[in-house]
Amino acid sequence: MMTMTDLAHRTWRRRSTRKELALWLGWLLLVALFVFCWQVMTESTIWAFVTDAPRQAADIGSRMFPPRWEYIPALLEPLWDTLNIATLGTLLALFMAVPVAFMAARNTTPSTRFVRPVALLIIVASRSINSLIWALLLVAVIGPGVMAGIVAIALRSIGFVAKLLYEAIEEIDEAQVEAVAATGASKAQVMDYAVVPQILPAFAGITVFRWDINIRESTVLGLVGAGGLGLRLQESLNVLAWPQVTVIFILILITVLVSEWVSAKVRHAII
Repeated sequence: MMTMTDLAHRTWRRRSTRKELALWLGWLLLVALFVFCWQVMTESTIWAFVTDAPRQAADIGSRMFPPRWEYIPALLEPLWDTLNIATLGTLLALFMAVPVAFMAARNTTPSTRFVRPVALLIIVASRSINSLIWALLLVAVIGPGVMAGIVAIALRSIGFVAKLLYEAIEEIDEAQVEAVAATGASKAQVMDYAVVPQILPAFAGITVFRWDINIRESTVLGLVGAGGLGLRLQESLNVLAWPQVTVIFILILITVLVSEWVSAKVRHAII
């Protein structure tokens, strides 16, 4: 039994000795992991190129100005293709993502044991593969052009739209569903009058948000042959036409800013 003298000499410690040792061991492992990753990352690095990078960047930057503004008319058709890729790809994704979302939501899926896991697998597969990878595969299958870009954007967007939508479905007010079902309504009528009206604002917001993201993604799909502004960018880079590259960069920036403004306005009007 401790006496009053022993209690007086005890000092407060935030952590016990075991926790302190575990914390230091964690930091040691983190440092070791960082050193290992740094070695793996730099083992094939040519440091002469790294040290010369500022001079090369300054040289390329000087060649990019002044921009070749007369190149803009040649970019109007690729810009239109980029907008079509983003818009049609988003619409195609919505057509496929809505059924997947209803199958993934716990309160609307036909089967939580069989159907829901398949729907979740589709969502994860779509979200785990970048649109550029989809475009690379589709260019090899379909061939180069706008169609490959549209399908690539759609396949990438399914997971994003379906995930957010099925989460919105699971958060609906079940009291409204029960009230409509109590009137003797069929399952289709319950879905039409109790579920769909509750998720429409979320659905509209998700659609506009994804379209805004797809505008940005579609600008670079041409780098792998899927059409749009990226195709012109790749052509200009191949011939070292840096003033044209500057114009393309500026046009991409303006396009993204306008799409962001439109998306914000539409979401504000809906929500």
